[in-house]
Amino acid sequence: MLSILGRASVSKVTLPMGRALLRTGLTPDSVTVIGTLAGVAAALTLFPMGHLFWGTLVIWLFVMFDMLDGAMARARGGGTRFGAVLDATCDRVADGAIFAGLAWWCAVTEPHHLLLVATLICLVTSQVISYAKARAEASGLYGDGGLIERPDRLIIVLVGTGLTGLGLWWAVHVAMWLLAVASVITVGQRMWSIAQSPGARDLIPLKPEPEDTEAGNGPATGSDGPTPPSGQR
Repeated sequence: MLSILGRASVSKVTLPMGRALLRTGLTPDSVTVIGTLAGVAAALTLFPMGHLFWGTLVIWLFVMFDMLDGAMARARGGGTRFGAVLDATCDRVADGAIFAGLAWWCAVTEPHHLLLVATLICLVTSQVISYAKARAEASGLYGDGGLIERPDRLIIVLVGTGLTGLGLWWAVHVAMWLLAVASVITVGQRMWSIAQSPGARDLIPLKPEPEDTEAGNGPATGSDGPTPPSGQR
């Protein structure tokens, strides 16, 4: 939703920055890895310690940094297939770390059982939403769209944690339950979209099984050929 509305505006800002980073000798893949590792480290240290505001600030900075890999790829004329896989994989790792760090905080540091439930729902559905799209596209089906995409997810969770870090204790509760409900709806929307794709209901032809010639399953043969019937021995 927000990703569609703001993609063109964000590109106008990130493209010049991407060109500048290329001149330093960095590659899009290195920016992806640096941004992910730094974001994961912040999420798994600052959030569990209860530093929600500073954790949000640091994570947001590195999320913005991680967005530059795509701008760098466009600035140099295109990305690579490996770069696309690396970027998608690192996004899943970063999302998982954010929700895991928050789950740690609301399970151990400041126990909030209902908030923990919402956070775990978000952790699972964030992975399912992305996997459903990837698996659908690998099968030649359409699995895009839905109420919540990754930029929306990051905005909601980081606004909630940031405001709670500033003293609005209820903000993260509202944000996580809003995100949990929206994410479950998105899973349903994507599965429906996949089910309605052309060819989604077509049967997949079974591959013929190779003839089993292992010992004991094929025709009995000796060193001199097939064993003759008993009357011919």
